[in-house]
Amino acid sequence: MTLDLLNRAAVVRKTLVFPEGDDPRTWKAVERVADGMATCIVLGSPEAAAEARKAAGVDLDPRVLLLDPATDARREALAGRLYERRRAKGMTMEAAYERMADVLFFGGALVASGEAHGSVAGARHATADVIRAAIQTIGVAADSALVSSFFLMVTPEVRALTFTDCGVVIRPKPQELAGIGIDAARNHLFLTGEVPRVAFLSFSTKGSAEHPDVTHVREAVRLARLQAPHLDIDGELQFDAAFVPEVGATKAPGSSVAGRANVFVFPNLDAGNLGYKIAQRVGGLAAFGPILQGLARPANDLSRGATADDIVSVAAITALQAAALDAV
Repeated sequence: MTLDLLNRAAVVRKTLVFPEGDDPRTWKAVERVADGMATCIVLGSPEAAAEARKAAGVDLDPRVLLLDPATDARREALAGRLYERRRAKGMTMEAAYERMADVLFFGGALVASGEAHGSVAGARHATADVIRAAIQTIGVAADSALVSSFFLMVTPEVRALTFTDCGVVIRPKPQELAGIGIDAARNHLFLTGEVPRVAFLSFSTKGSAEHPDVTHVREAVRLARLQAPHLDIDGELQFDAAFVPEVGATKAPGSSVAGRANVFVFPNLDAGNLGYKIAQRVGGLAAFGPILQGLARPANDLSRGATADDIVSVAAITALQAAALDAV
């Protein structure tokens, strides 16, 4: 792991919940996370957890708390909290109690109640399911417009870049795109320590093309500047103009972002998802994510192809997100 995230996470020492105790990768990761980085809670039935540990070749660490949502004494109290949050939307107490048997909802409820600082799941669950449980149990942050995601991309030279949104919002409206960029800038600052320079990407640079999609990005830039005048924001910029100093100087002379950007806001999910995968598979960048942003407390998603190393990395980022929120 680059950027010393693992050691930094060990310093803040948060409690993390891992809802997928039936997955061997989770147990391999938890074995490492529990060894000095964070306190771990794992969810699942004792039988499924034992089978997964056997497959992983690890023993149950006495420092790890294993909870079975179906039988745990916390279930009723957590269901009551969910009912209070969701009854205006028609949820009954019976439905809330039933929902608490779901590991994703139980894990999110532990985070919402303060028993855990963040959750890490998705190795066996779809992104939509992870996000749905997080929104219903934890909720959207007061200063965020919606839940979105970002990838922390690290070059072979250990330069950190943030790509957003590459995993959640398919076609954000200008107001939503502005909020995504602002949230990503905030995350880039506390994960890397670098001052964010935010580029809103397009196939046009500063009027080189005219199209409704370009106008869409320009409006997002205008709104982002109004909402976050303290941030260094520019757009619309093509990727080369945002990333390569010589190209930026030619295509956007006088811009403080062009050629120096470290936060890249893609106009839609097509562009973002393709962009991060090309950077990862062709450019050789390490990709950490998708990391969710916009939630009141951290609850992060994993690729279903995640390795144990990936889970450890996301756990470290989750702990640092929690520490940043606690510091506000």
